[in-house]
Amino acid sequence: MLPADQVRIVGTPQTYASSEHGRRLFCRDCGTSLFYINEELLPGLIDVQTGTLDEPDLLPAQVHIQTAEQVSWMETAHDLPKFERYPG
Repeated sequence: MLPADQVRIVGTPQTYASSEHGRRLFCRDCGTSLFYINEELLPGLIDVQTGTLDEPDLLPAQVHIQTAEQVSWMETAHDLPKFERYPG
């Protein structure tokens, strides 16, 4: 998350009201999720979807959030086998 006044948005994303106060902004051409804004819970902040950045490795993950309703297998999901592409 970043202070909204430090984010420059180029273009005009589509906005979806996902809850009473939550707004999800996405690319109107391809549908990629870009940002989440909730002025009630997170005033002045914008949640930028890290995968949309040119260099996402520059902002490594620091915490897991929104885990209250996570499915139980997420506890060990990072231990599962990894494949660079679809397995053969």
